Amino acid sequence: MSDKTKVLLVDDEKTLVKALKFNLEKEGFQVEEAFDGNEALKKAFEIDPDIIILDLMLPGLDGFEVCREIRKKKETPIIMLTAKGEDIDKVLGLELGADDYMTKPFNPRELVARMKAILRRSAARGEKMRKQIQIGALQIDLLKHRVNLRNRKVDLTAKEFALLSFLASNAGRVYSRGQLLEQIWGYNYYGDERTVDVHIRHLREKIEEDPGNPRLILTVWGSGYKFREEP
Repeated sequence: MSDKTKVLLVDDEKTLVKALKFNLEKEGFQVEEAFDGNEALKKAFEIDPDIIILDLMLPGLDGFEVCREIRKKKETPIIMLTAKGEDIDKVLGLELGADDYMTKPFNPRELVARMKAILRRSAARGEKMRKQIQIGALQIDLLKHRVNLRNRKVDLTAKEFALLSFLASNAGRVYSRGQLLEQIWGYNYYGDERTVDVHIRHLREKIEEDPGNPRLILTVWGSGYKFREEP
Protein backbone atom coordinates (compact mmCIF):
# COMPACT_ATOMS: atom_id res chain seq x y z
CA MET A 1 0.00 0.00 0.00
CA SER A 2 1.44 3.33 -0.98
CA ASP A 3 0.08 5.50 1.81
CA LYS A 4 1.98 3.69 4.58
CA THR A 5 -0.96 2.35 6.52
CA LYS A 6 0.21 1.90 10.11
CA VAL A 7 -0.03 -1.61 11.59
CA LEU A 8 0.45 -2.58 15.23
CA LEU A 9 1.63 -6.21 15.26
CA VAL A 10 1.24 -7.88 18.65
CA ASP A 11 2.62 -11.37 19.37
CA ASP A 12 5.10 -12.82 21.87
CA GLU A 13 6.57 -15.15 19.21
CA LYS A 14 9.43 -12.99 18.00
CA THR A 15 10.24 -15.26 15.05
CA LEU A 16 6.66 -14.96 13.81
CA VAL A 17 6.67 -11.19 14.34
CA LYS A 18 9.88 -10.88 12.33
CA ALA A 19 8.45 -12.92 9.44
CA LEU A 20 5.11 -11.10 9.41
CA LYS A 21 6.79 -7.72 9.64
CA PHE A 22 8.92 -8.58 6.61
CA ASN A 23 5.85 -9.58 4.58
CA LEU A 24 3.81 -6.56 5.67
CA GLU A 25 6.59 -4.09 4.92
CA LYS A 26 6.95 -5.66 1.46
CA GLU A 27 3.28 -4.74 0.94
CA GLY A 28 4.00 -1.14 1.92
CA PHE A 29 2.68 -1.15 5.49
CA GLN A 30 4.44 0.67 8.30
CA VAL A 31 4.80 -1.87 11.13
CA GLU A 32 5.11 -1.25 14.87
CA GLU A 33 5.69 -4.20 17.21
CA ALA A 34 4.57 -5.19 20.69
CA PHE A 35 5.37 -8.43 22.50
CA ASP A 36 3.03 -8.41 25.51
CA GLY A 37 -0.43 -7.16 26.39
CA ASN A 38 0.61 -4.13 28.39
CA GLU A 39 2.96 -2.88 25.67
CA ALA A 40 0.22 -3.49 23.07
CA LEU A 41 -2.32 -1.43 24.98
CA LYS A 42 0.13 1.42 25.47
CA LYS A 43 1.10 1.54 21.78
CA ALA A 44 -2.50 1.22 20.60
CA PHE A 45 -3.21 4.62 22.14
CA GLU A 46 0.21 6.24 21.61
CA ILE A 47 0.81 5.55 17.91
CA ASP A 48 -2.86 5.37 16.80
CA PRO A 49 -2.46 2.51 14.28
CA ASP A 50 -4.81 2.04 11.32
CA ILE A 51 -5.18 -1.67 12.08
CA ILE A 52 -4.05 -4.04 14.85
CA ILE A 53 -2.95 -7.68 14.48
CA LEU A 54 -3.44 -9.08 17.97
CA ASP A 55 -2.42 -12.50 19.29
CA LEU A 56 -4.78 -14.07 21.81
CA MET A 57 -2.22 -15.63 24.17
CA LEU A 58 0.07 -12.89 25.46
CA PRO A 59 2.15 -12.31 28.60
CA GLY A 60 0.51 -9.87 31.01
CA LEU A 61 -2.86 -8.88 29.59
CA ASP A 62 -4.18 -11.46 27.14
CA GLY A 63 -5.57 -10.57 23.73
CA PHE A 64 -9.17 -10.61 24.96
CA GLU A 65 -8.43 -8.02 27.64
CA VAL A 66 -6.39 -5.86 25.26
CA CYS A 67 -9.24 -5.92 22.73
CA ARG A 68 -11.78 -5.08 25.43
CA GLU A 69 -9.78 -2.08 26.65
CA ILE A 70 -9.15 -0.74 23.14
CA ARG A 71 -12.84 -1.02 22.26
CA LYS A 72 -13.78 1.19 25.21
CA LYS A 73 -12.18 4.16 23.40
CA LYS A 74 -11.31 3.28 19.80
CA GLU A 75 -12.75 1.53 16.74
CA THR A 76 -9.41 0.61 15.21
CA PRO A 77 -9.87 -2.58 13.13
CA ILE A 78 -8.53 -5.65 14.97
CA ILE A 79 -7.62 -9.08 13.58
CA MET A 80 -7.07 -11.67 16.32
CA LEU A 81 -4.51 -14.47 15.99
CA THR A 82 -4.47 -17.68 17.97
CA ALA A 83 -3.08 -21.21 17.90
CA LYS A 84 -6.45 -22.45 19.12
CA GLY A 85 -9.38 -23.40 16.94
CA GLU A 86 -12.23 -23.61 19.41
CA ASP A 87 -15.42 -21.83 18.34
CA ILE A 88 -15.90 -20.33 21.81
CA ASP A 89 -12.65 -18.36 21.47
CA LYS A 90 -13.72 -17.10 18.06
CA VAL A 91 -17.16 -16.04 19.26
CA LEU A 92 -15.76 -14.34 22.38
CA GLY A 93 -13.13 -12.47 20.40
CA LEU A 94 -15.68 -11.20 17.90
CA GLU A 95 -18.15 -10.23 20.60
CA LEU A 96 -15.45 -8.15 22.26
CA GLY A 97 -15.06 -6.21 19.03
CA ALA A 98 -12.49 -7.99 16.86
CA ASP A 99 -13.13 -7.57 13.13
CA ASP A 100 -11.72 -10.91 12.05
CA TYR A 101 -10.00 -14.02 13.42
CA MET A 102 -7.20 -16.19 12.05
CA THR A 103 -5.92 -19.50 13.41
CA LYS A 104 -2.19 -20.26 13.27
CA PRO A 105 -0.54 -21.40 11.10
CA PHE A 106 -1.77 -19.21 8.25
CA ASN A 107 -0.51 -17.86 4.96
CA PRO A 108 0.79 -14.27 5.35
CA ARG A 109 -0.76 -13.43 1.98
CA GLU A 110 -4.19 -14.33 3.36
CA LEU A 111 -3.58 -12.05 6.34
CA VAL A 112 -2.63 -9.18 4.03
CA ALA A 113 -5.73 -9.79 1.88
CA ARG A 114 -8.00 -9.72 4.92
CA MET A 115 -6.32 -6.58 6.26
CA LYS A 116 -6.83 -4.73 2.99
CA ALA A 117 -10.45 -5.88 2.75
CA ILE A 118 -11.22 -4.72 6.30
CA LEU A 119 -9.57 -1.35 5.70
CA ARG A 120 -11.53 -0.86 2.45
CA ARG A 121 -14.83 -1.73 4.11
CA SER A 122 -14.10 0.54 7.04
CA ALA A 123 -13.35 3.47 4.73
CA ALA A 124 -16.40 2.81 2.55
CA ARG A 125 -18.71 2.57 5.54
CA GLY A 126 -17.46 5.90 6.84
CA GLU A 127 -18.04 7.61 3.48
CA LYS A 128 -21.58 6.30 3.09
CA MET A 129 -22.89 7.11 6.53
CA ARG A 130 -24.83 10.29 7.11
CA LYS A 131 -23.70 12.58 9.89
CA GLN A 132 -26.68 12.14 12.22
CA ILE A 133 -29.77 9.98 12.51
CA GLN A 134 -32.75 10.67 14.71
CA ILE A 135 -35.68 8.30 15.06
CA GLY A 136 -38.09 9.24 17.81
CA ALA A 137 -36.18 9.93 21.00
CA LEU A 138 -33.07 8.15 19.72
CA GLN A 139 -30.23 10.28 18.36
CA ILE A 140 -27.18 8.77 16.64
CA ASP A 141 -24.19 11.01 15.87
CA LEU A 142 -22.20 9.03 13.29
CA LEU A 143 -19.15 11.28 13.29
CA LYS A 144 -18.75 11.62 17.05
CA HIS A 145 -19.85 8.02 17.70
CA ARG A 146 -22.40 9.09 20.27
CA VAL A 147 -25.87 7.79 21.00
CA ASN A 148 -28.44 9.64 23.10
CA LEU A 149 -31.83 8.41 24.19
CA ARG A 150 -34.19 11.10 25.49
CA ASN A 151 -31.11 13.41 25.72
CA ARG A 152 -29.18 10.95 27.89
CA LYS A 153 -25.98 9.29 26.69
CA VAL A 154 -26.10 5.58 25.90
CA ASP A 155 -22.81 3.71 26.32
CA LEU A 156 -22.21 1.23 23.49
CA THR A 157 -19.28 -0.93 22.49
CA ALA A 158 -17.71 -0.26 19.10
CA LYS A 159 -19.46 -3.22 17.48
CA GLU A 160 -22.81 -2.33 19.09
CA PHE A 161 -22.46 1.19 17.68
CA ALA A 162 -21.52 -0.12 14.23
CA LEU A 163 -24.48 -2.50 14.20
CA LEU A 164 -26.95 0.12 15.41
CA SER A 165 -25.64 2.72 12.94
CA PHE A 166 -25.86 0.31 10.01
CA LEU A 167 -29.41 -0.80 10.80
CA ALA A 168 -30.60 2.75 11.51
CA SER A 169 -28.97 4.05 8.32
CA ASN A 170 -30.98 1.45 6.40
CA ALA A 171 -34.22 1.68 8.39
CA GLY A 172 -36.96 -0.62 7.13
CA ARG A 173 -34.65 -2.96 5.25
CA VAL A 174 -34.37 -6.53 6.52
CA TYR A 175 -30.90 -8.04 6.94
CA SER A 176 -30.14 -11.68 7.65
CA ARG A 177 -27.63 -12.61 10.33
CA GLY A 178 -25.17 -13.61 7.62
CA GLN A 179 -25.51 -10.23 5.91
CA LEU A 180 -24.94 -8.44 9.22
CA LEU A 181 -21.84 -10.54 9.86
CA GLU A 182 -20.51 -9.51 6.45
CA GLN A 183 -21.35 -5.83 6.87
CA ILE A 184 -20.25 -5.31 10.48
CA TRP A 185 -17.65 -7.99 11.15
CA GLY A 186 -16.29 -7.91 7.61
CA TYR A 187 -15.86 -11.49 6.49
CA ASN A 188 -17.82 -14.00 4.43
CA TYR A 189 -19.48 -15.95 7.20
CA TYR A 190 -16.42 -17.26 8.99
CA GLY A 191 -18.16 -16.48 12.27
CA ASP A 192 -21.11 -17.83 14.19
CA GLU A 193 -24.48 -16.15 13.63
CA ARG A 194 -25.05 -16.28 17.39
CA THR A 195 -22.75 -13.29 17.83
CA VAL A 196 -25.30 -11.16 15.90
CA ASP A 197 -28.09 -12.28 18.23
CA VAL A 198 -25.98 -11.44 21.28
CA HIS A 199 -25.25 -7.93 20.00
CA ILE A 200 -28.90 -7.35 19.11
CA ARG A 201 -29.93 -8.43 22.61
CA HIS A 202 -27.40 -6.08 24.21
CA LEU A 203 -28.55 -3.19 22.02
CA ARG A 204 -32.17 -3.78 22.91
CA GLU A 205 -31.30 -3.77 26.60
CA LYS A 206 -29.71 -0.35 26.16
CA ILE A 207 -32.09 1.49 23.83
CA GLU A 208 -35.51 -0.17 24.10
CA GLU A 209 -38.03 0.84 26.75
CA ASP A 210 -39.11 -2.80 26.95
CA PRO A 211 -36.35 -5.08 25.56
CA GLY A 212 -38.75 -8.01 25.60
CA ASN A 213 -41.13 -6.11 23.31
CA PRO A 214 -38.78 -4.09 21.08
CA ARG A 215 -40.09 -1.15 19.06
CA LEU A 216 -36.84 -0.03 17.38
CA ILE A 217 -34.84 -3.13 16.42
CA LEU A 218 -37.37 -5.60 15.09
CA THR A 219 -37.08 -9.32 14.46
CA VAL A 220 -38.43 -10.49 11.11
CA TRP A 221 -39.03 -14.16 11.79
CA GLY A 222 -37.24 -16.44 9.38
CA SER A 223 -35.40 -13.54 7.78
CA GLY A 224 -33.35 -11.51 10.26
CA TYR A 225 -33.54 -8.02 11.72
CA LYS A 226 -34.55 -4.53 10.68
CA PHE A 227 -34.68 -1.07 12.21
CA ARG A 228 -38.08 0.54 12.45
CA GLU A 229 -39.01 3.17 9.87
CA GLU A 230 -40.40 6.47 11.00
CA PRO A 231 -44.21 6.50 10.64
